[in-house]
Amino acid sequence: MAKDEIVWGILGTAKINDKIVVPMHNAPKCRVKGIASRSAQKAREAAAKYGLAVAYDGYEALLADPEIDAVYIPLPNHLHVEWSIKSVEAGKHVLCEKPIGLDAQQVERLIAAREKSGRYIQEAFMVRTHPQWLKVRTLIDEGAIGELRAVTGGFTYYNTNAHDIRNQNELGGGGLLDIGCYPITTSRFITGREPRQVVALMERDPTFEVDRLGSVLMDFEGVQASFFYSTQIHPYQRMQFHGTTGRIEVEIPFNAPNDRPTRLLVSGPAGAGAGTDRWLELPVCDQYGVAAAVFAQAILSGGPQAIALEDTRANMRVIDAVFRSARSGSWEPILQG
Repeated sequence: MAKDEIVWGILGTAKINDKIVVPMHNAPKCRVKGIASRSAQKAREAAAKYGLAVAYDGYEALLADPEIDAVYIPLPNHLHVEWSIKSVEAGKHVLCEKPIGLDAQQVERLIAAREKSGRYIQEAFMVRTHPQWLKVRTLIDEGAIGELRAVTGGFTYYNTNAHDIRNQNELGGGGLLDIGCYPITTSRFITGREPRQVVALMERDPTFEVDRLGSVLMDFEGVQASFFYSTQIHPYQRMQFHGTTGRIEVEIPFNAPNDRPTRLLVSGPAGAGAGTDRWLELPVCDQYGVAAAVFAQAILSGGPQAIALEDTRANMRVIDAVFRSARSGSWEPILQG
């Protein structure tokens, strides 16, 4: 008998679960059964907090549960590849927090594990299935701003907590892997292209040694995309797409609210040299629930994923080039193969 829902398990008790577990449980064709931790007490506390039926004493116990179809992995960055591979080897599909790997070579290992296991592995870039980003792409494809020529953006927050994993270099911390990756993936998604080369400036925290400020220029051959990111600047996020006859601005591009509509500012020509600005509202949704539902539907139908690992590898190749450019001080090509 064909399955009509995906039963999820949560591999870890990270704080981001506060945003994800309940929307995932309430998403169409999804049910979250339980959560695992290396601490039995933490697992019990988290299961009670989210109203889940099972608290697993260890990650292996969750992976051994035959009812679990898919796992969500919110572990520290340096553990993503290891536990994604262990999960598919146990027969589970994987939705893993970004960055799913620390470089493109690690993503190659995930592609090999996917091919061997026959299970889906996907990086949890929730923005890529949010209706506002699908609308931006549709508007640009339909010529709402003429020919796209430039992309600009920024994503920042302020965090100097030494105990936060984002400030721990050995755990895969730093701003580019945490938030700088968002303008990269959305620029690639909207243009439908891969950049030829990148150039970047990067500043590292003298104590934490992680990158805390970066500026990046990506050459998409006809479209220039630039953005900045920082983990030690007043919080800000915005993306803008500039065309020959108009502009689209995404008001809250990355941490989209789940309690009010999202908005796009669409500017276009009105004649006589004047322009028009209009706000386009998208209905309220929870991007984490949407992403879980889209992933579940792909599993149930056997259809394509919203973000294949090949796309993830391409995004990581850009990130790799940004790090190389920051070291070399020069334009760096996007390496293939």
